[in-house]
Amino acid sequence: MENTKMRTQPVSKLLWSLAIPAICAQLVTLLYNLVDRIFIGQMEDGMLAMAAIGICTPVITIITAFTHLFGRGGAPLAAIQMGRNNTKKAEDYLGNSFAALILTSVTTMVVVFCFKKSILYWFGASDATLPFALDYLSIYIFGTRFIQLTVGMNDYITTQGFARTAMITTMTGALCNVVLDPLFIFVFKMGVRGAALATVLAQMISFLWVMRFLFGRQTRLHLSFRTIRFQPGLLKEIVGLGASPFFMSLSEGVLVVCFNTQALKLGGDVAVSAIAILFSLFQFLLLPVEGVSQGAQPILSYNYGARQYDRVMETIRLSLKTTLAFTMLATCSIVLFPGFFIRLFGSDPDLIRLGSPMLQIYIGGCFVLGANSTFQQTYNALGEGKCSFFFAFYRKAILLIPLIYILPAMTGLGIFGLVLAEPVSDLLTTFTNALYFRTFIHKKLEEQNVSEFTSQKEAKI
Repeated sequence: MENTKMRTQPVSKLLWSLAIPAICAQLVTLLYNLVDRIFIGQMEDGMLAMAAIGICTPVITIITAFTHLFGRGGAPLAAIQMGRNNTKKAEDYLGNSFAALILTSVTTMVVVFCFKKSILYWFGASDATLPFALDYLSIYIFGTRFIQLTVGMNDYITTQGFARTAMITTMTGALCNVVLDPLFIFVFKMGVRGAALATVLAQMISFLWVMRFLFGRQTRLHLSFRTIRFQPGLLKEIVGLGASPFFMSLSEGVLVVCFNTQALKLGGDVAVSAIAILFSLFQFLLLPVEGVSQGAQPILSYNYGARQYDRVMETIRLSLKTTLAFTMLATCSIVLFPGFFIRLFGSDPDLIRLGSPMLQIYIGGCFVLGANSTFQQTYNALGEGKCSFFFAFYRKAILLIPLIYILPAMTGLGIFGLVLAEPVSDLLTTFTNALYFRTFIHKKLEEQNVSEFTSQKEAKI
């Protein structure tokens, strides 16, 4: 996208031009994640297979955390440099992120493959679900390099303003996965191994598309062998800003482990299967919100770098209204019709009977997550990763993880006390974050204005 559009195009038009492709990409990602689990739920041993996928989820989430560390950590910094017309340094951020993703993807693949059985037992597998989990993870882990590089580099495509290209990346992989899933699972009778193979092949295709773009002529930031190297100073900046999304994803994996082990203890394999469905529907709420936040990030970063602070504020207000409207509507829909959403993933009577009230409680506080997501993304977009990290840490480590163990024992509600931990932490975090954000944003932009005025005055002298 041309610099003039970032500077002059009406914010509402610009945000939607970037957000709609990102939302579509997120929805397609959501679709293929849901379809993946829906197909698995229709297998002969669908309930156990669903539980197994839920047990593998923390492994996948922890691997994804490294993608966010270097992708979301570097992309806003590159956008700020583009706003200052420093393309060379922006490309250095791109190359350093790429090199770091290669290293971490190979390392995580080796570690997980060597200790996969012990990891799965630790993450909540039972003797009944372990064979399914091993079948899935053994194949999936070999495709992690494609998944990490695709997602991490797609952040750099989005931050340049090429939202449609980023959307095509996601849609290509998602649609391939949707087509390959039933083929491998049912036609070739590969079961959960087929679901894993479909995901790996789909992400490999997306990876080739991303590499073709970043080495091509259309991109503003070019990936080249000159830039694919480790520069300690730049990596420190990337890791500093990426710490929050990294921790959010890493802690999400830890959370799933806590939920799974507690669910197995309080309700058995059927409760673990229900937890897997709850997490899928939580993504239904969160991913479109993430799409709006991703669309806002380049506008916020670029205009902050270009000192267009009125456009920064306008983008924040519009993002906040949009994300809150969606999360309120989606939360109401799921709370009113929980049985409908549970049945999408399987027809097991025990699963429906237990999962429906669990879903109503678990999703009850999600109506405020639109605001929390906007605050978190703004911190990162303006280069203040420490603030984003604190609130991610506060929500998960200080509130949610302790509540997972405290509420079932304190309330006597068992499995329902377990899922109650989610809305309690969501509401407390968003309320606290909102109080801080109001002071933060005005102080941040006011300090910049004072700094610029002083610099201009000194230059004249």
